[in-house]
Amino acid sequence: MKLVFAGTPEVAVPALDALLASGRHEVAAVVTRPDAPAGRGRRLVASPVAERAEEAGIEVLKPSKPRDEEFLARLREIAPDCCPVVAYGALLPRVALDIPTHGWVNLHFSLLPAWRGAAPVQHAVMAGDEVTGATTFQIEEGLDSGPVYGVITEDVRPTDTSGDLLTRLAFAGAGLLAATMDGIEDGTLKPVPQPAEGITLAPKIQVEDAHVDWKAPALRVDRVVRGCTPAPGAWTVFRGERLKLIQAVPVPDRTDLAPGELAAGKNNVFVGTGSYAVELLWVQPQGKKPMKAADWARGVRIAPGERVGGTDLDVPRI
Repeated sequence: MKLVFAGTPEVAVPALDALLASGRHEVAAVVTRPDAPAGRGRRLVASPVAERAEEAGIEVLKPSKPRDEEFLARLREIAPDCCPVVAYGALLPRVALDIPTHGWVNLHFSLLPAWRGAAPVQHAVMAGDEVTGATTFQIEEGLDSGPVYGVITEDVRPTDTSGDLLTRLAFAGAGLLAATMDGIEDGTLKPVPQPAEGITLAPKIQVEDAHVDWKAPALRVDRVVRGCTPAPGAWTVFRGERLKLIQAVPVPDRTDLAPGELAAGKNNVFVGTGSYAVELLWVQPQGKKPMKAADWARGVRIAPGERVGGTDLDVPRI
């Protein structure tokens, strides 16, 4: 088939690579979000998908909105058979959905209908799911509600961050998307409606969602830290400044600390929760680079009984 691939972040690149390597389909063009400011200089930078497409010598389309008439006209000229999508980042209007013969087929990183929305992997980790996966489905105007072509499953490991899990799903899902394109072309795959039961939503994780509640059980704290790593980053407040929590592990045999209470040894830092303590392994103080928690504790000289916590959302973000 002639394909137009739509995607933006690094997580979409493995799927584009899989389609380019398949030898069966032609990727005629790529659709991605416009260049965005990045880095300290805030200069405009092309998306990872755009960079990969340019390396491969593929036409890159960067509409500010997918309903832009110039973009739609070019899409009609290309006349794709199908448009595979991975994390494109913009809603597709009906006028765009109707152009490809076989529509737009999305690779979504959950087992639909669970975790429909922008942050399925983060929500799966934060909810303590033991199994998740990826789904290919026909895009319609509803939120991730279209009929399903195929699924793969993936175990959520006890120490997985959302970044770890998303990386595995990106590569496993790339194969699923390529196989879905094959099945659509040869007529062996027909989309099946999603069940009406089991729908859960996964909206974008906001800064407040990543704020650690030390009165919660240690397992909940662990899930929030892992689910919000690498983005947006779990955080707490220490001495009026925001402290990002990069890695922490539950310590079931440490039950002597009140919620938020710190205890620092020579090589470790513990924080009390609503159940037992967690050990902080890596943190990032405001305005500084990530560091081992023990090094941070030595630098700030934690006083006996001192705590982390608070709800000061006016603290500048790291």
